[in-house]
Amino acid sequence: MFPVAECALHHESAFQLLVATILSAQCTDERVNMATPELFQKYPDAATLAESRQEDVEAIVKPLGFFRNKASNIRAMAASLVERFEGNVPQCLDDLVTLPGVGRKTASVVLGTWFGIPSGVVVDTHVRRISNLLGLTTSQNPEIIERDLMQLLPKKDWINFSHRIIHHGRRTCIARRPRCTDCDLLPMCPRVGLPPIHE
Repeated sequence: MFPVAECALHHESAFQLLVATILSAQCTDERVNMATPELFQKYPDAATLAESRQEDVEAIVKPLGFFRNKASNIRAMAASLVERFEGNVPQCLDDLVTLPGVGRKTASVVLGTWFGIPSGVVVDTHVRRISNLLGLTTSQNPEIIERDLMQLLPKKDWINFSHRIIHHGRRTCIARRPRCTDCDLLPMCPRVGLPPIHE
């Protein structure tokens, strides 16, 4: 199922992925991908973004919502990368989460997707919903869901699990209208919280 499920955020470097992931909060990946080409053309690395003007960055990210906070966060994050890590994205969860605008989820996305380092299971809205449907967790809390999934899954599968479940949630197990009869997981899915399928 979904042998090539990858991160949907367009990026060509760890820095670009970090910026795009910060911008994706409360926004779709598609909208982020519409804004980042201009952003990355003007500010291709941490040094140039750190030297940017707030209003210039705001103008680019305005369509993404919460644009003032997002612009401020990515500029402060870039400045911190320059000051503390010579402009490079660190490959350590503990270092990443000290950067402005970077939480555990964002750090895990960057570590897993760019560096191939499984540091946790990324829990977005799709992973939360589908993990509950499958009976893998009973929690709605992302930290508890992540802990539950980390206990169930081999560490080597943490990165791919998130990508595949997100892909599945966007294409088959759609929140408001799940396509259960088209789903390869139906034979093993308890469909927790869903009404019976009427054929």
